[in-house]
Amino acid sequence: MRTSNILKPVLLLWLLACAVLGAKCQDLHFSQYFNAPLLVNPANTGFSPDVDWRVGVNYRNQWANITSNPYKTFNAWGDVQLFNNLLDNGWVGVGCSILRDVAGSGGLTSTRAYGSIAYHQMLGLNSLLSTGFTGGWVNQRVDLTKLTFDNQWNGKFFDVSIPAGEPFMYNSVGYFDLQAGVNYAYYPSDNAYLNAGVSVMHINRPSESFFSKSQSDARLSPRYTFFANGSFKLNDQWILNPNIYVSQMAGANETVLGLNAHYNLSGDGTSQIIGGVYYRMGDAIIPMAGYQVNDISITVNYDVSSSSLSAAGKTVGAYELSIVKTGIFNTNGKALKCPSVRF
Repeated sequence: MRTSNILKPVLLLWLLACAVLGAKCQDLHFSQYFNAPLLVNPANTGFSPDVDWRVGVNYRNQWANITSNPYKTFNAWGDVQLFNNLLDNGWVGVGCSILRDVAGSGGLTSTRAYGSIAYHQMLGLNSLLSTGFTGGWVNQRVDLTKLTFDNQWNGKFFDVSIPAGEPFMYNSVGYFDLQAGVNYAYYPSDNAYLNAGVSVMHINRPSESFFSKSQSDARLSPRYTFFANGSFKLNDQWILNPNIYVSQMAGANETVLGLNAHYNLSGDGTSQIIGGVYYRMGDAIIPMAGYQVNDISITVNYDVSSSSLSAAGKTVGAYELSIVKTGIFNTNGKALKCPSVRF
């Protein structure tokens, strides 16, 4: 394929990105959201046409230069394709993810365990429609003994023996959470691929509050997420992947956009260098680099803050690590139901 033919779908993807860039920013769990696919959209579960299964881990450490208790987020996930041999034009994906986040002096800890299922249906020879659902249990807890409040100020220091005067009812809360999503993928050729999806989190509007219901019901607002990405093989050495992510919840918005590239080191695609740069609007510039060998890829990024926190954080917002491994069940290869952009 000629490079000029590839530029047309690239431009279409970026025009689609511009159509949703009216949003401002809300913090992400991960800058490498594309390496935590089950958290972005449940329709991503099993959405890996050229492999049978995937497992991955993500780690993020944020604001270490600002606070002695930086925000730390860890995620482990995996998914697998089912019924590939039974369904002529589709398959089922099932997966799970465990997310743990620790933040602040009070040790505010969030632990989330999700299970997801998706169905992927071929539409003709060059497009794929996917729908998915996620359900899981969320626990939030905080150590109130590590916190101080204005009522405990005695004029010289905070005295923890003085009653806080805050109407806390719980130091731990739990709730069930639901998410649904849909994806559409289009394969104009063996060298180009476009994908876009939308999802809604907190469909059931769970309550998340450490106070009694008489004080605060604190039901979560739905979180709407849009993403679009593409993969374009320029030649035998380069594959480009532009991406955009937009999320909106209760008036808070976030937009992340950029691209990464894979460079073929070995000639057969078994060894690749990954490099790219992203921008979280109004917040950070995100350079990233990685290496892929066979079926394992390792990617790191370094968030350089561009917001008002840059002076306190010395322009450093966060660092992040993602490791993803893929595999197939049949060592003789995998029959593909839709095209796959690869070396």
